[in-house]
Amino acid sequence: MNVFVNQKAQETAATHVAGLVEELALPAEGIAVAINNRIVRRPEWETTLLAEGDRLTVIRAVCGG
Repeated sequence: MNVFVNQKAQETAATHVAGLVEELALPAEGIAVAINNRIVRRPEWETTLLAEGDRLTVIRAVCGG
């Protein structure tokens, strides 16, 4: 299926958010994920299904000053 991750087209075999995070080798901690402008809480990653054309935003926490 094709989705968009941070505005870039991404082909994926993942069916849910957790699978996509794993497929993209994203860190398990320190990121937030939104699908179609709706934040998906981490406990919901395993049960939140992806659909063709979904637009995901992945934000990484950055420390600094």
